[in-house]
Amino acid sequence: MKVTLYTLIALIAFAANSLFCRMALAGGHINAWSFTIIRLSSAAVCLSMIMATHAYYLKHRQLRHRHSVNKEIWNEKGNWLSSISLVIYALCFSIAYVELETGTGALILFSAVQLTMIGWGIYKKERLSHVQWMAFIVAIAGFVYLILPSAAMPSLLAAMLMAISGMAWGIYSIRGKTCLSPLRATGFNFIRSLLAIPILLVSGLIYQNIMEVQLIHVDSISMEGIWLACASGAIASGLGYSIWYMAMPLLKNTQAAVVQLCVPVLAAILGMIILSEPITLTFMIASTVILSAVLVFILNKQQ
Repeated sequence: MKVTLYTLIALIAFAANSLFCRMALAGGHINAWSFTIIRLSSAAVCLSMIMATHAYYLKHRQLRHRHSVNKEIWNEKGNWLSSISLVIYALCFSIAYVELETGTGALILFSAVQLTMIGWGIYKKERLSHVQWMAFIVAIAGFVYLILPSAAMPSLLAAMLMAISGMAWGIYSIRGKTCLSPLRATGFNFIRSLLAIPILLVSGLIYQNIMEVQLIHVDSISMEGIWLACASGAIASGLGYSIWYMAMPLLKNTQAAVVQLCVPVLAAILGMIILSEPITLTFMIASTVILSAVLVFILNKQQ
């Protein structure tokens, strides 16, 4: 029950993140570089305050009840590989998202995530039953059926960036299986990511000079874009990724990969609720197929 709750909350956060990105970037309220910088910064600030409160609570509890806290939890400070993966995922996603159709971007992103995580799971000898393989194939088919109507031929650079983003997210998810304190690991990963902000600014300026486009410009940033970037960082990314790291040790890599196929369905549902987007027959069929296949995959176990 615990793993189901953690996973569901994390997937909703991922879907909300996709919605915030779509509203901010596709709506032209902010540029990709500024969105990424604000997203990382707001997540780091939010998690720093939560970590400070949590640390105070643990110390107070330890003194009051003489209950010792595992020292390894205090030593949990994330790692550089996770932080680098986080930055690569966030930046490549934001840049590619502007250039790609929603369906095309989702198709490339989640294909890269699936290949990375399931490939690693198979490498770690996580065997799948025949029923699980069939459920996975059906879920992929439903995912393609959902995304295909809005998919278009992407530009090579944007497609490569989105694929790199998916691989980076897969690596970041896999790294979560070994963390002892999801909150501290996620918080320190975001804090480390702040060191990349000067690099992002310099690379953005170089990119816009080479491509002769305006990327980083104050006039292209609105308050709505800033608020959406903060919501994406503090709520959907900071808190959402912490909860995802709570679920990852309880899931196999293959399970964690397959359940993420539900994210486009959840994002579409949020779009219908918040943005009043229409419900289509394609969505109803695809979502039923995907959710049913994922449920079969999770409930079936390798004997």
